[in-house]
Amino acid sequence: MLFTMDLSRHESPRRTSPGSACEGPPQDPSDFLWLMTEEPHRTRRMAIIKAHPDVTRLMGHEPLTKYLVLAVVCVQLALAVLLRHTHPLSPAFLLAAYAVGGTANHNLFLAIHEITHNLAFRAIVPNRLLAIFANLPIAVPYSAAFKGYHIEHHKFLGQDGIDTDLPTRLELLCLNNVLGKVFFATFQIFFYALRPGFVRSQRLTKWHILNLLVQLLFNYALLHSLGPRPLIYLLLSSFFAGSLHPCAAHFIAEHYLWDRMHQETFSYYGPLNLLAYNVRSCHPHLSYSPHTHSGRIP
Repeated sequence: MLFTMDLSRHESPRRTSPGSACEGPPQDPSDFLWLMTEEPHRTRRMAIIKAHPDVTRLMGHEPLTKYLVLAVVCVQLALAVLLRHTHPLSPAFLLAAYAVGGTANHNLFLAIHEITHNLAFRAIVPNRLLAIFANLPIAVPYSAAFKGYHIEHHKFLGQDGIDTDLPTRLELLCLNNVLGKVFFATFQIFFYALRPGFVRSQRLTKWHILNLLVQLLFNYALLHSLGPRPLIYLLLSSFFAGSLHPCAAHFIAEHYLWDRMHQETFSYYGPLNLLAYNVRSCHPHLSYSPHTHSGRIP
């Protein structure tokens, strides 16, 4: 079954039972699915906390996060150095970038997600600095911008023009067929990275500038001391991490509607969660609290 390009968009929400299907005619494949109901996760969160107040004990930062980030960054840098004499188009280079690098950088994507919610340290500044450090092997500065967009994603989930996880109409028109969806799944990292800038610009802050400067200095040092291949390895790792990679499947499961289904968010509870901060448990992440570290979600 192929996923649709549609995410539900919310207009003038009204209170209904959580998870209720939209009213009206069947979904038009040439348009988005517009829901007139309340975003369900807030209601579900309040019901869960009322019925099981002990889940609030799961909230709070996870001290192990900084050590995991350090370990993965070191693995990526060590492998980048080891591959400095290997041709980028060789099977060994590509396999390393896909199997190891793609998994490692996807882990760092999700580490930055946890850090964005201030779940590595109690204070805000150490979390921001750790996110910039975790960004280094990704080779493209994005952690500062991601924080603003992702917090809005939680606050205004599904609201058109604010939640930049929603695909644009251009994506709907161009990719609403089998080949388009294959293209999207292959290159979704570019859609995910570039879409926010076209939908909703951010105000430049000192953290954006620091993130940019640190990343540029790191990339320059890598190029100057070891040549282009280590940087190519890191960039390929980032591409594979958001492409047709087992770890990247959660982008589809979490954010997109499937044919003949009204539910747009699905969770995964398999072994790959060990490599991804348990973040594939998307329902609990949204329904418990974004202030609950994904590694603590049962």
